[in-house]
Amino acid sequence: MNNKMTVLRLAPVLLLAITVGLSGCSSSPVAQPAPIVQPEPEFVPDLNADLAAIEDQPGGSPAVPSVVAPNFPERYVVVKGDTLWDISKRFLNDPWLWPSVWHINPSIRNPHLIYPGDIIVMYIVDGKPYITLDGQAGVLPVQVVPKKPAIQREKIKPGLKTVRLYPSSRISGIHKAISTIPMNAIRPFLDRPRVVTEDQLDDAPYIVSSYEEHLVSGTGNRVYALDLDEPLNNYNIVRPGKEYVDPESGDVLGFEAIYLADARLVKAGDGDEPATLVITKALREVLNNDVLIPHEKREEMFQFTPRSPEKEVNGQIMAVFNGVSQIGQYMVVVLNRGEENGLAPGHVLAVMKKGARVYDSRAFLFSGVDLPDERAGIMMVFKTYKNLSYALIMEATPSMKVNDRFENP
Repeated sequence: MNNKMTVLRLAPVLLLAITVGLSGCSSSPVAQPAPIVQPEPEFVPDLNADLAAIEDQPGGSPAVPSVVAPNFPERYVVVKGDTLWDISKRFLNDPWLWPSVWHINPSIRNPHLIYPGDIIVMYIVDGKPYITLDGQAGVLPVQVVPKKPAIQREKIKPGLKTVRLYPSSRISGIHKAISTIPMNAIRPFLDRPRVVTEDQLDDAPYIVSSYEEHLVSGTGNRVYALDLDEPLNNYNIVRPGKEYVDPESGDVLGFEAIYLADARLVKAGDGDEPATLVITKALREVLNNDVLIPHEKREEMFQFTPRSPEKEVNGQIMAVFNGVSQIGQYMVVVLNRGEENGLAPGHVLAVMKKGARVYDSRAFLFSGVDLPDERAGIMMVFKTYKNLSYALIMEATPSMKVNDRFENP
C-alpha cells in the first residue's frame, strides 16, 4: 500500500521529466544571441572637474604637479607672433618640458605643429599634466565665394548715380606654423657661416685683386682669387674676426667669420693664374685678402625640440655677439662645448652667474670668500660645431657676462 501511494505521488513529476526529455530529443537547441557589449565612452578630461577632485583630496592642498605654472589658463588661443616657448611658459614653470606633456591630436592636418587660431588646453589627470589642442583645431578653412546675383532692370531716376552692392566674403590665408623660438633672432646665424677654424683659414683661397684693381668691391664686381685647388660653383666671402678662446684650456677653438658677400665662380684658375669670380650679393665691402669658403650647406631648422642634454654638460660662455658686455634675453652667445661634448640643436642649458668674491671682516687678515654661483637664466642651443655652439638666451633674470658657466637645467 505504501509503495503504491509513493508511485502515485511521483507520477506527475515523472511525467513532466519525460515530456521535457522527449521535447529535447525531438528538436535542436536554440542558439542564444551573444550579449551586446557596449563600448566604453571615450574619456574626455574636464579641467575644472580634475582640479576640483584634486583639491578635495585629503591634506588640503591641490596635488598639482610642481611643473605646472601657477594660475595657468584653462584655454589659450594662439595668435600670430607667438612662439612655442612663450606658450609653454603660460602652462609650465619649465617651458622645455613641453614635449613630455604634449599629446597630439591625430585628426588635425599636422598634429606636430601649432598654428594661429588653434586653442590649447591643459588637463590635470591623476596628478599629471596633459596639454593638447581643443576641438577641430588646425583644420583648413573652407573657401566660400558667393555667386554674383543676376542684375535686374530697374527704373533709374535721371541725374542720380546708382551703385549696386553685392554680398562678398573676405578670405584670409592660413598662417604658417609658429616657431619654437624667435626666428628673427637666429636667422642670420642659420644661413651664413659664422665660425671658421684655424685650419680652414690656412687652406682657404683668398682674394688677391679685383677687376680694374678697385680697392673695394661690391655686388656685380669681378674679383680674382688664388689657391682654388678644387673649384666650386658658389662661395661665401668672409673676413676673420675675433678669436674664440676656451676660457678653461686656453685653446683657440675657432674664429668669428664676418660674412661679407656671396660669389659665383666664372672661370677656374690654372697653376699660378688666379680664378675669376663675380660677387652676386654683398652686405659689406670686399677687400683684398678676404677669404673664400665653400657655401655652407646646412639644413635650415625652424622647429626645435627643446630638451635637456642626454648627458651631463658643463662649460662657459666664450663670447656674445653685438659687442656688448651684459648678456640679456634673445642675445646669441658662443659656448665652449659642441658636438664632441654631446650638444645638439634644441638642448636647453641653465646659465649660472658667477658668485662674487667678498671679504670676511671677522677673519684673520680679511680673508676672501667666494659666494656660490646662482642660476641667472636659460638658453637653448640652435647651432653646433665640433668644439663650440651657438645658443639663444631665452630667459635672463639678472644680466649675465662672458665666462659665466652653464650646466644641465
